[in-house]
Amino acid sequence: MEQARKGVEAVRISYLARKEILVAFCFLAPSLIGFALFYLIPFGQSVVFSFENPSGEAGLSFANYQSLLASSSFQKAAGNTFWFTIIGVPILILLSLALAMLLNKRVYLRNWLRTSYVLPLVVPVASIVLVWQILFDWNGFFNHALEWIGIERIDWMKSEWAQGVIIFIYVWKNIGYNVVLFLAGLQNIPDQYYEIANLEGASWARKHHITLIYLIPTGFLVMLMSILNSFKVFREIYLVAGDYPHDSIYMLQHYMNNMFLSLDIQKLSAAAFLMVLCILVIVLMLFRVEHKFRSFME
Repeated sequence: MEQARKGVEAVRISYLARKEILVAFCFLAPSLIGFALFYLIPFGQSVVFSFENPSGEAGLSFANYQSLLASSSFQKAAGNTFWFTIIGVPILILLSLALAMLLNKRVYLRNWLRTSYVLPLVVPVASIVLVWQILFDWNGFFNHALEWIGIERIDWMKSEWAQGVIIFIYVWKNIGYNVVLFLAGLQNIPDQYYEIANLEGASWARKHHITLIYLIPTGFLVMLMSILNSFKVFREIYLVAGDYPHDSIYMLQHYMNNMFLSLDIQKLSAAAFLMVLCILVIVLMLFRVEHKFRSFME
């Protein structure tokens, strides 16, 4: 009897589990269908296009990738995107961490400062870029300031200063989101660690070492989001500098946009697929490192 009762209970639990899975799938179905129609299926088609033979012959071919990798425009766009990410992401993370640690303390106008850093997240990109155009235009604020102190005007977006300007915009646009994430991580660190450190007479550097150790999981998330956002900086560059910006800020999205305008769909698809592969490799590496860190902490 006991075995029969356990068998009936197991069947009932299995039935309830299947029912919950079915209900969850029904709720997820609209999002899954939309994701498949507007993202997954088009991406699959672009992958197929990237392997089509340019001559129109049947069968798969790597000719599009060979032509793409040999293209000087693609090499320049890929190099600029790489260096922008290498320079911009560490600056963004370090500034975000420093501000989060500052705002986590009882500083003057703390609530006002928090609001000011989050404000760029809720303001449309187009309206933000109009402000930057006013600041960095030939007749903009910074050139008037330079002229006032006796320095010649600089064509910011048509010179080597262009990448610095875009990094500045990228940091300003994304710093608020990272600060929010770091603040959440800081507030989740138990106060007892700092109390024990005070009792043991730990130095200022030792206390900050404790903070950084327990912020590493949040830091992985911030790094991941910062890298992904660095690949989306095309919007700001396009609105500030136009279709064909200075060579130092000619990004992968510019190359793909130009391929789309020339209807070279095969090269466009190949470039998009390579960019997705690069992002996927970066994400997998970050998750791998985070997994090893979690195992070490446990």
